[in-house]
Amino acid sequence: MLRNKPTPAKPMGQITRGKTARNRLRRVDIFVSLYAASLLREASPAENKSWVVDLGYGAEAFTVLESAAHLGKINPKLPILGVEIDQERVNAGLPYQTDRIQFRKGGFNVPLQAGESIRLIRAFNVLRQYEEAEVLPAWQTMAACMLPDGLILEGTSDPFGKRLVTNLLRVKAADAGKKTLIWEGLLFSTNFHDGFSPEMFQPVLPKNLIHHMLPGEAIYQFFEDWKSAALQQIATQSFGLRQHFCATALALKTMGYPILTRKKLLRQGFLLWQLNQPLCTISDRYGKSLPESI
Repeated sequence: MLRNKPTPAKPMGQITRGKTARNRLRRVDIFVSLYAASLLREASPAENKSWVVDLGYGAEAFTVLESAAHLGKINPKLPILGVEIDQERVNAGLPYQTDRIQFRKGGFNVPLQAGESIRLIRAFNVLRQYEEAEVLPAWQTMAACMLPDGLILEGTSDPFGKRLVTNLLRVKAADAGKKTLIWEGLLFSTNFHDGFSPEMFQPVLPKNLIHHMLPGEAIYQFFEDWKSAALQQIATQSFGLRQHFCATALALKTMGYPILTRKKLLRQGFLLWQLNQPLCTISDRYGKSLPESI
């Protein structure tokens, strides 16, 4: 049985601008359905729910409802929770509630009821308005709410979701009621409507990276190598946009970057730089004994 500590009365975080557009996070849903389908298919324990959380969904409930529809194709019983720090935004979502879809007021400390758990959190276009020093504490707070093997997708997209860059964060169980937060990878995604070049992703880097595009920084060197690979590939072969994207990913792998080269992901415009870097150990919100994975 899960044993939750009381949720703090005050949500942790700031009110965002709240602007969103229909289908803005469709590519995130597509990626999750391809990359983490097993996490979505797992049944919730009979007496409670293990949520997929859309954190900071904005002034309209579009992205919550779209995720419920898309991810529901994988698991029709998958519970979706929309969390917003602004009560008026929560109220706007309440008419759409069902047994499977709910809306609650909260922040990075996701509001859970007794027995509930979280398998996945999506927090998009939220942390870009924060200071960089606030990013890791926000990650830690979200991770404390999650089951072992849970996944956090935190990143930034352009206004219509054509391009996005996402941190993938994995929560792993550790000893003595602790968890380890792993930076599993950095995902770059495009729908090719604006063409393709590595530079197009720089404006949508997440907050933890956007100020590090400087010589000597790992993200700067990655982009330099990606741009070099893109030029070399296009100079020697004739490509369509998707073929060019895939070829640059393979070239990056030959340079030594741990790129996930699963064809289905690459063909759909997803390039994942696998990092697998332990970030920190955190206390578990459930108490001393961790629940089993779903």
